[in-house]
Amino acid sequence: MTRVAATDLDAFRALLTEPGRRLLAELRDLPPAGELAAATRLRRDHPPKLVAAAIGQARLRQRAAAKFGADADRMFFTADGVEQATRTPVADWRARRFAALGVQRVADLCCGVGGDALALARAGLTVLAVDRSPLACAAAEANAAALGLADRITVRCAPVEDVDVRGWDAVFADPARRRATGGRIFDPEAYSPPLSWALELAGRVPHAALKIAPGVPHEAIPDGAEAEWVSHRGNVKEAVLWFGTGAAHPRRATLLPGGDTLTGTERPAPAGPPGRYLYEPDGAVIRAHLVADVAERVTGRLLDPTIAYVTADDLRPTPFATAYELTDVLPFNVKRLKALLRERGVGTLTVKKRGSPVTPEELLRRVKPRGPAAATVFLTRVADAPAMLLGRPAATAAAAPAPA
Repeated sequence: MTRVAATDLDAFRALLTEPGRRLLAELRDLPPAGELAAATRLRRDHPPKLVAAAIGQARLRQRAAAKFGADADRMFFTADGVEQATRTPVADWRARRFAALGVQRVADLCCGVGGDALALARAGLTVLAVDRSPLACAAAEANAAALGLADRITVRCAPVEDVDVRGWDAVFADPARRRATGGRIFDPEAYSPPLSWALELAGRVPHAALKIAPGVPHEAIPDGAEAEWVSHRGNVKEAVLWFGTGAAHPRRATLLPGGDTLTGTERPAPAGPPGRYLYEPDGAVIRAHLVADVAERVTGRLLDPTIAYVTADDLRPTPFATAYELTDVLPFNVKRLKALLRERGVGTLTVKKRGSPVTPEELLRRVKPRGPAAATVFLTRVADAPAMLLGRPAATAAAAPAPA
């Protein structure tokens, strides 16, 4: 352990003492603008290093609330831990999948501050949480205790490559996918540890889940793996390779918080002219290459063979895509769109694009929407030609009169 790491660990452990916990409780709602005044005041009665650590931890807890909800107020974090941790609804979903497979004991490798270990333990599993970082392990151990799960979680500080997983029902591995200097890593063999190591590890246990980057090329997905992409409230959060699930289909898209799941095999979808409705598939569906399954569900077709916009003549609600009623389908022409928006009194314009070089910011700057009405414009291609499709969410379209 380096001198800096030892100092950080000592400061962290000071937060677990009674004075440290009292400071954290006092700083719970500290606004950023109040940090300097709070530090000056608290240093009169507390060691400066403890005050600095408490203020830093209070700030991390506030950031972590977006992922951990109310639990963040009782948990302990590192800066990397907040950045890399899985948000609770996603971790809970994965834990439920493990439990449904009959898993009772799971090794959580590269556990970080323990977010996934907590979800696994809450699902009733016994967890071995392993990480090479002493600071991350200290946080994971503190979090297990803070949330009353210490009897289900054993934390071990060690290189994950050295862990013997024989005798465990399952392994969950979340290799680091960020560079020490910042920025994401897209090559699976550049993960730490690399994907090849994780795949070999998966062969040693009955079940395994390996977290990978959502943008991983499909050709990098090994045979025999079920690849699942998970979105939360419309945003793709992760991709996981599952082994030992007995899945009939190799691709899965899961949408949270509802838990709707679409499974299938990548295949082409028919293309055709725009109908009355446009469907925008969820990002997890697109990443899983299951747009054709959505098109089939809504009796639709693609606007263009290479773009993930589905169109149909009838409205068939589906959790896997957002439906819009189209009012206008035009060749791409900014002046014409500007005139149409002015005529309709559209002041709130949502711009969506796929297959267009024009950015939403650029279009909004050029059309300068003004007025009380709202609309959505899709910049895309129809039959390989640049096009603009104007519409509104189908949920409100039925209650609103169609434009003349």
